[in-house]
Amino acid sequence: MQIRDLPYTDPGAPDVRSGPRFLYWLGRNQLGGQLKALGWGLLHQCGIAGLPLTVGLAVQAAIDRSGDRLALAAALNVLLGVAIALGEMMLHRTAVTNWITAAARVQQLLARKAADLGSVLTRRVAAGEVVAVSTGDVEKIGWFVEALSRFVAAAAALVIICVGLVLYQPALGMVVAIGVPVLALAVLPLLPRATRRADIQREKAGRATELASDTVAGLRVLRGIGGEELFLGRYREASQEVRRAAVRSARMWSLISAVQVLLPGVLLITVVLYGAHLALDGRIAVGELVTVYSAVTLMLYPLQHFEEIAMAYSFSRPSAKRAARVLALQRVTGPADADTAAPSGPLTEPLSGDLYDPASRLLAPEGRLTAVVCGDPDAAGRLADRLGGHAPESDELPSVLLGGVSLDGLPLEDARAAVLVQDKDPVLLSGTLRELLDVPSSGQVEAAAALTAAHCDDVLDALAQASVDGDGDPMATRITERGRSLSGGQRQRLALARSLVADPEVLVLDEPTSAVDSHTEARVANGIKRLRTGRTTVVFTSSPLLLDAAERVVFVHAGEVVSVGTHRDLVRTDARYRAVVTRESDEEEPKPVSVSVPASVSSSAATKKVEESA
Repeated sequence: MQIRDLPYTDPGAPDVRSGPRFLYWLGRNQLGGQLKALGWGLLHQCGIAGLPLTVGLAVQAAIDRSGDRLALAAALNVLLGVAIALGEMMLHRTAVTNWITAAARVQQLLARKAADLGSVLTRRVAAGEVVAVSTGDVEKIGWFVEALSRFVAAAAALVIICVGLVLYQPALGMVVAIGVPVLALAVLPLLPRATRRADIQREKAGRATELASDTVAGLRVLRGIGGEELFLGRYREASQEVRRAAVRSARMWSLISAVQVLLPGVLLITVVLYGAHLALDGRIAVGELVTVYSAVTLMLYPLQHFEEIAMAYSFSRPSAKRAARVLALQRVTGPADADTAAPSGPLTEPLSGDLYDPASRLLAPEGRLTAVVCGDPDAAGRLADRLGGHAPESDELPSVLLGGVSLDGLPLEDARAAVLVQDKDPVLLSGTLRELLDVPSSGQVEAAAALTAAHCDDVLDALAQASVDGDGDPMATRITERGRSLSGGQRQRLALARSLVADPEVLVLDEPTSAVDSHTEARVANGIKRLRTGRTTVVFTSSPLLLDAAERVVFVHAGEVVSVGTHRDLVRTDARYRAVVTRESDEEEPKPVSVSVPASVSSSAATKKVEESA
């Protein structure tokens, strides 16, 4: 895989049982790149290792006054210089390629998981952790892959050099062959403690970052209650904890670096003393001593890769663990019987029909605007996710049905095309308004019609005034990240317009007008009703204006449908419904309306039963 070939057609199915297993899976998929790095690394390292031989030949030729051997040593030195330059250049290129392609594979896996789970992802894992994994953790994993490319070549080169020295000069070669493994493994007892200290540092840094983010996000509130100094003191304390943890971690890594410098020096002194003794006894020539000495000196360079790989692994292991935890999340599907099972192959035509949830007995008839009232906003959000095919973490609940077909069992792309869920906190991506509204759609709803239905006139005026090119075209005006330059109500209505442009078969809206005033809310309610005529629309809301515009209102209490009717009828007949909608205390608890509908009945039969009971 080359960088120009990215992205991957299929990033694969990762092994997410643990962080080390994920790293192993990633390395196995990089086997071709690692073998290339090994080849170029051996050329580079062996070229460096060959320099002592040419130096020894040159010294001995000068002592023996042999011009031919001196010329041969010079020619070999030039060839080794070319090999070193070529090997270093290609090793760096291959190692960086391995880094970038590995990071791209992890990012593709994370993007696929985010698309698979949708809004459920941030309910199972903190949004900050997902961002941390896709940015900093990906970099650390890529660093390990790159360091591994150089480490394998360095380790192979050390083995070759030790074997070569034993064959070239057995007496000194054995000393080097015994000393090098000791040097390489000497830091192993220190690594667990260094890793623990590094983990503590990262944990404290994460807490400090989280505290800083919360403080900045709530700065306006903190100023209102005079709490800036309190939170500033907390951040100072957290920052000092990070500093102390970083110093403790740096001390351990400094000790490892000191060991990596001290022990090679001891080996070098030992080789010089023993080699000088052998030379004085006439057992080795001066050129051989120079060769062995130069080889040991140059071996210090590949030995540095042992420290780097230890650091890279200790930093990448927790990052890989976090990535594996996110990638291990699965799209949970509820049980479905044979009558409601989804077709095995791709759909030949879009799904349509009534939307029915057997767990709550919520029914949204095809082509009608249904409003759902829940006393618990969190329960409303979970129910909206279920209607969109985002099953909860438990798989005990039966699957939602669309036209009698299990929604959870459909391929992800078919489920997303059939049902679109807009949660209560929609995100606006940066770009122009035209790019924001350029989404996969049926093509039957124009952007202008969607903006009108969402009552975005003031938003268009604000964007036109903010136009930088002077032509005043709001569609060409760039919207800042997450729409921060707009008010909450303006962001909410633009997100609604985007959902209306998509024109899905079923549109589920969770509190689409919670941030707008009542005058605007009434217009938005009428716009949704007019534009979605003949389309199935479900709105989770407690706003009387939206409820009055709905053709059908369903009241959900304790996770089950207890009342069905129009808004005005339910306000008059159901005290609990009236308490939720009007924010009054319910003095009496009327008996809930029985609407028991078996999950096995068809959607049309469910419609009939619910309406009769209402």
